[in-house]
Amino acid sequence: MSRKKDYYYFKARKEGYRSRAAYKLKEIAARFGIFKGVKAVLDLCCSPGGWLQVAKEYLGNDGVIIGVDLSEIESINGVIFIKGDIRNEKILNEILEVTDKVDLVLSDCSPKVSGIWSLDHERQLQLARESLSIAKKLLRKDGNLVLKVFQGAEYESLLNEVRLYFKKVYTTKPSASRKQSAEIYVVAKYFKGREEP
Repeated sequence: MSRKKDYYYFKARKEGYRSRAAYKLKEIAARFGIFKGVKAVLDLCCSPGGWLQVAKEYLGNDGVIIGVDLSEIESINGVIFIKGDIRNEKILNEILEVTDKVDLVLSDCSPKVSGIWSLDHERQLQLARESLSIAKKLLRKDGNLVLKVFQGAEYESLLNEVRLYFKKVYTTKPSASRKQSAEIYVVAKYFKGREEP
């Protein structure tokens, strides 16, 4: 276990976060202001719930927070959890039963890693693209998206796809990400709406 992993792992335990990933979102939020004016958040691949905890800190009891994951999570007061696969069309319908519009979509999706890089990259990009597809259907105009992407052959293609739908697109690697990790976060702001550019 690296010293850096030790630091964020133990920091999360000490401060009551369910995962070290909470610090990735906190850093992104502080740098890019993604929660400004946000009243409804959708967190895709939310288990174990670290990002939901951060969203709850920003929204308090005034907003709507929805988490979706294949794995059950321990409940968080005021958070609506939907169990299921984001690639299943039924999930969109279940989200729509709660709200038809959100201000922020979060996606920290990863596949079960096989160790075969090309396969893992392809699977992760599928999840990222599915997250983008859901965001396009549910985001309000000028809403924001945070999307984890594995860098690799299809990375630039996905980035260009995101740029079609958002006015500002940034990439960042938070300090809580492991140095050796290929993950990078795409922060897309000001959703243009459904109209094509």
